[in-house]
Amino acid sequence: MMDKALNRWQGSGVMTRIATALVLAPIAVLGVLYLRTEWFTLLFGAILCFALWEWTRVIGLNLRRLRSLIVLANAALMLWLWWAEPKALLMPIVWAGAIWWCVAIVWLRAFEFAQEPTLRNREIKVIVGSMMVVPTFVAAWLMHRDPAGGPWWILFVLVLIWVADSSAYFAGRQFGQHKLAPRISPGKTIEGVIGALIGSALFAAAAGWLLPAIPIADGLLIVLALVTVLFSIVGDLFESLIKRQSKVKDSGSLLPGHGGMLDRIDSVLAAMPIFLCGRTVIGL
Repeated sequence: MMDKALNRWQGSGVMTRIATALVLAPIAVLGVLYLRTEWFTLLFGAILCFALWEWTRVIGLNLRRLRSLIVLANAALMLWLWWAEPKALLMPIVWAGAIWWCVAIVWLRAFEFAQEPTLRNREIKVIVGSMMVVPTFVAAWLMHRDPAGGPWWILFVLVLIWVADSSAYFAGRQFGQHKLAPRISPGKTIEGVIGALIGSALFAAAAGWLLPAIPIADGLLIVLALVTVLFSIVGDLFESLIKRQSKVKDSGSLLPGHGGMLDRIDSVLAAMPIFLCGRTVIGL
C-alpha cells in the first residue's frame, strides 16, 4: 500500500512540489529575517513585478512592449512610494488592496464577468493587476520595517499560508468529497478548506512558541489568521478564475511543480494587505 501511495504522489507531481518548496522555503526565511528592510523591499518588489509580468500574459496581452510598459509603470510607482514615503497614502493604499479582495469575492460569483477578450476587459484586468501587487508591496514593506518584530510578522504570514496550503492539499486528497468551486478550480474541496483552517489555527496558536515577537495563543491573532487564510484562498481562486477564462493552465514555468511566480504567490497577494489591515484594527 505504501508503494502505491508513493507512486500516486510521484505521478501527481507532489514530489516535485516538495523538492521545489524545500529549496525555496529556506531562501525565503533567510531573506525575510536577515535582509535589511530596504533590500527585502526591493527584492520583494522585483518578485511582484515578475508576477505582474506573468499576469499580463495570462490576461491575454501579447505585445511585449506593452507588457513591459505596464510592469515598469507599476515598478516606478512602487519605487516612488518607497523613496518618498508619503505617509498619508501608504495605509490607504493597503486598505484599497484589502477592499479590492472583498470585491474579488463578488467577481468569483460572477464567473463570466470580463471573460470576453475585449479591450475594455483587458484594461480592467490591467488595473486589477496593479491592485494586486502595489498594496501587497506597501503592506510587506510597512510590516517588515515595524520595529516591533517586523520580519517575524512577515514570516508569520508566509508560514501561515504554507501551513494552510499544505493542510488543504492533504486534507483534500484524504477526505475531499465536496467541491468548493468546480467551475473555477475543480481540485479544491470544502474539506480542504476545513483542513486549511484547522492547520492555520493550530499554527497561529503555537506561533508564540515558534516565532519570537509573536503573541502566544492570542485569540484575536487566531481569528485574524483564519480571516487571512480565507482571503488567501480567494486570491488563489481568483487567479484560477482568470486563467480559466484565458484557457491558461499556469502563469509560467519558472518553479517546477508550482508553475509560475504568480501561481506561487497568488495567496500571498491577498494575505498581506488583509493581515496588515487586520493587525491595525485589533491593535496587534
